[in-house]
Amino acid sequence: MFYRIITLKTTKEIWQTKRSESNRILGIVNNVRLFGTNFSNSRIFQKLLVIITERFETTISSLENINDLSTIILAELLNAL
Repeated sequence: MFYRIITLKTTKEIWQTKRSESNRILGIVNNVRLFGTNFSNSRIFQKLLVIITERFETTISSLENINDLSTIILAELLNAL
């Protein structure tokens, strides 16, 4: 995401891009929950980390090394990305 943000010209574009990525991730989480599948938060986060594209690869690696995925909340995950 950093490389995409660096190409944007205004602060508004940066915030819109960040909001769009966050909404995309929240949409995926909501769809998982809508299907009635009873996943724990840590299982949802593991699945999210798999489907997020390689542009987040370094961030994902640091999240996996630093945080216990069973204790992280969705807001922390979105803020880290």
